[in-house]
Amino acid sequence: MAVSKRTGAALLVLLGLPLGGIALAQSSGQTVRHHKVVEQDSSVPPELTQAESAIEKHGFATAEPLLKKVVASDPNNFQAWFDLGFVYIGLGNAQASIEAYRKSVAAKPDVFESNLNLGLMLAKTGQADAEQFLQAATRLIPTANVDEGHARAWLSLAHVLESSRPDEALAAYKQAAALQPKDPEAHLSAGLLLEKENRFAGAEQEYKQALASDPGSSDALTGMANIYIRGQRFGEADPILRKLISMHPDDVAARIQLAHILIMLEKFDDAVAELQEALKADPANAQAQSDLGDLYLKTKKYDQAEALYRSMLATHADNAQLHQYLGIIFLKERKFPQAQQELLAAVKLKPDLGEAYGDLATAAVENKNYELAIKAADARAKFLPEVPVSYFLRASAYDHLRNYKLAAQNYHRFLEAANGAYPDQEWQARHRLIAIEPKK
Repeated sequence: MAVSKRTGAALLVLLGLPLGGIALAQSSGQTVRHHKVVEQDSSVPPELTQAESAIEKHGFATAEPLLKKVVASDPNNFQAWFDLGFVYIGLGNAQASIEAYRKSVAAKPDVFESNLNLGLMLAKTGQADAEQFLQAATRLIPTANVDEGHARAWLSLAHVLESSRPDEALAAYKQAAALQPKDPEAHLSAGLLLEKENRFAGAEQEYKQALASDPGSSDALTGMANIYIRGQRFGEADPILRKLISMHPDDVAARIQLAHILIMLEKFDDAVAELQEALKADPANAQAQSDLGDLYLKTKKYDQAEALYRSMLATHADNAQLHQYLGIIFLKERKFPQAQQELLAAVKLKPDLGEAYGDLATAAVENKNYELAIKAADARAKFLPEVPVSYFLRASAYDHLRNYKLAAQNYHRFLEAANGAYPDQEWQARHRLIAIEPKK
């Protein structure tokens, strides 16, 4: 029995490839001519011909009982078993598809498409013997498009081998690339595998070869950018990400990543522009909002930072960190009453937010609310190690409250911890100690 063209068509459908010239191309008429030949062959059961006609129209439920009748009367009809395997894929029954393909291979072991489809379905369902049938497919001859079919077999085998034998997987990808030199898929897969193994030089070469085949490959460009970023080659990552964004202007993730690169390159204005564009595409993107807020603070654009955090709090009023960040901005702007209000809101929402207590102590001292400053400094110490500034804030607050004993204790602790790092405050602490400590 001759191998039907349906075998090749089923392979391409399963792999998600275009069907042009194999099964559905109106201009070639291959399928129609094939079925006319089959109809004239008295050795071919009429049910098989009817089933294949139904398959052409995606009538899988119609084809199934016809094919079952064929294999019931002829258990060794490999073509019917193959078609039945394809039908079960269409019906969403993976296990029945595997069983049908196994019987097709058992009936005729030397058919490329049967071995490949069986191997693919076994791999898809995580079964160990997928490799056996994919290996067999690499040694058999496809009924059509020989190089493309073999390339698919090598690619599929490589995917199966990746987790257990990566070097053999890379060799399989090389075979696939040689068979389809204009197709970037094998190079992309090899590059991703090498990247996962931190073999960046090899991954870079694979991605470059993919780009040689397809200069507009987003996957290859993304891979290159990842390698450059992980290797801290930020200057090389910059133009790659810009090219990706020029191809996909609404790619928010790429814009955020580019902004991070630009920050590392100290191109802060460019980074701000990228994050602003990201927020135009996705106004609620929390990562872009957070990064832009940090950048506004870093570049001392406090009015823009304030406006951004106010807008974020309008929709996330219960977010303690947003209140903290707005409080910090108010501190920078010397709007101390507003800073105190926001920082109190932050610790009310999240009582263990240690850093916010330190900021609150600063705001409270500036507001001459010395009791609150002391409480805030003491609360910070419950969650974070003491730092020199905490001792100084506490000492200054006690000093203003005329509790000179506790003020002196904290000035001394500050001087011991500061160790020359805060010269202005150390000078002030020493002079206050002269004023407030009893003469000996």
